[in-house]
Amino acid sequence: MGEKAGRRRPGPLAGLLVAVVVAAGCMGGGLDQGEPEQPGPRDSGRAASPGADSTRADGTTSVAEFKQDFSDAVGIAERYWTDRFRASGKQFQPIRRVVPYTRSGEVSCGGEGLPRNNAVYCSAGDFIAYDVNWSVGAFRQVGDAFLFYLLGHEYAHGVQVRLGIRYNYTIQQELQADCMAGAYIGDNVRSGTLTLAEGDLDEFREGLLAVGDDPNQPWFAEGSHGTAEQRTESFFRGYENSLDACGLG
Repeated sequence: MGEKAGRRRPGPLAGLLVAVVVAAGCMGGGLDQGEPEQPGPRDSGRAASPGADSTRADGTTSVAEFKQDFSDAVGIAERYWTDRFRASGKQFQPIRRVVPYTRSGEVSCGGEGLPRNNAVYCSAGDFIAYDVNWSVGAFRQVGDAFLFYLLGHEYAHGVQVRLGIRYNYTIQQELQADCMAGAYIGDNVRSGTLTLAEGDLDEFREGLLAVGDDPNQPWFAEGSHGTAEQRTESFFRGYENSLDACGLG
């Protein structure tokens, strides 16, 4: 995935979010969740967290590309939400900063050190933080589209805070963020800002099916994100129908 005038065509999305995990944060203490830690597909035989030496065939390898793509994802999110807020007569304040880190506890949110292999939105400091080594490994294995989903999901949590949206259950917050991430990507594809290769959406759907909560996890449990079917449905509802489908009020 890339901007219309980007440097290269987007790579296929096969395996997106299948070999990738993001450790869960918690909804209290100013830390709003990213993705839950999930095993890979039952028959994949791959490690849950990709290593830096595991590289896709689409040539997505350089740290310079990673930095540029992540910067693109942040910039597009800022423009997207600024435009949406302006259209509703409101002013949007972009998330204050995006912070890479390399060590467990290097970055704290509300007094709680963030672990490795993680990406979260911290409402206490209004920032997104991510383990850069893990993110680069994921970028190399699953491609740049992962960054747009990851950034879109975390940015959605920041937007929820700005809109004063707070649900009783984690799963409600997370499925809405999936829908908002879908709208962010879908609307930018429709506007021509982002491009997708033929077949990418089917591959994206297959990837999303791999990241649902464990079947034995109660939907009301703290940290629940939804079943594979719920997450897929939420993302594509936003992708296809934009923000009107996400229950923002």
